[in-house]
Amino acid sequence: MCTALVYTDATGASYLGRTLELTVDLPYQVVYFPAGLAATSQIPGHPALDYEMRHGCLTVTMPARVPTAEKPMGLADLKVIEGINDAGLTFSLLSYPSAAGKQQAVDATRAILAVSDLGSWVLGRFATVAEVKAALAAEPVMLEALPILGGVVSPFHYVVNDATGASLVIEFDAGKMTLYDNPVRVMTNGPRFDWHLTNLDNYTFLSNVDKSSATFGGHKAVQPDSGIATAGLPSSSTSVGRFIRAVYYATFAEKADTPDAAIRTLDHVMNNFDRPRGISIDYPEGGGGHMEVKGLAADAAHAYATEFTSWTSLSDLQRKLFFVRDYSHLNFTCFDLSALSGLKAPKVVPLSRLGADLGDGTKSLLAV
Repeated sequence: MCTALVYTDATGASYLGRTLELTVDLPYQVVYFPAGLAATSQIPGHPALDYEMRHGCLTVTMPARVPTAEKPMGLADLKVIEGINDAGLTFSLLSYPSAAGKQQAVDATRAILAVSDLGSWVLGRFATVAEVKAALAAEPVMLEALPILGGVVSPFHYVVNDATGASLVIEFDAGKMTLYDNPVRVMTNGPRFDWHLTNLDNYTFLSNVDKSSATFGGHKAVQPDSGIATAGLPSSSTSVGRFIRAVYYATFAEKADTPDAAIRTLDHVMNNFDRPRGISIDYPEGGGGHMEVKGLAADAAHAYATEFTSWTSLSDLQRKLFFVRDYSHLNFTCFDLSALSGLKAPKVVPLSRLGADLGDGTKSLLAV
């Protein structure tokens, strides 16, 4: 479903790459939320939680529901699934079906943050992972049934990274929230994050140094080319396999000397997690687990479901730049948060337009 990793350059600066995979294309919107914007989070049966966004943030959003003629889509219906704010803090939502479960009861008179608003709350309110951790210790967060996913209860977990090098995984396992410090700054999907770290114990042999010759009895075997160091990497596109590969690439990709070279390097790294349509398929009778989106029918031209990389994003946490491309394009559109900082109102542009008629995303958002 998703792969997220942080790459560091020769100076220690951080760059986040992530892919998102589904079997269908959602109507993703790129949204800039300005500092000073008032926001509200509502859980039925509880008072609304009102908060002001202190930081401007550039985000990719998905709709929380299917719009109707009587109730068209509004800004509050667009939920943040990826983004970066003007302090270099990032937020990423990744699929995690084990999240649903019974949660601890919270007094009905208390305002609660709906988990679908976690992205705007994190990016709008905080500058560092440490601030997010401290705030979550005091703020109840509640899972909710999502209409656009047919009523499934928030099947996600969340990753927050900052420019200091800190990384946090926010996970709801069977309804219970756990915060994990993320020393590898990598995340995919299930199982639980701590399971992925334990599984790394099985890969202590990994190295990027090719061992290109060996002697067996009286025979000397020699590799005809380079690349044998990667033979021990898992080859599947499963969450478990991708986690190990993401750690490998984040660890061993050569450290670039400049920010522009670092973005190019990260682009090359993320290409290893790009999934074309048809590379793996599931027929209905096979029982493959895919996220079904209400209002979006499966591709009627094919008798199978196939996950593909709907979009890829790159975030420069120091320069506050955000790059994104969708499945239909190979080039990234760039957004500069510093240049957007003067905006006082939200700006929205469909992700599907990027690459088609938007070269400079910053200029285009300013013109909306």
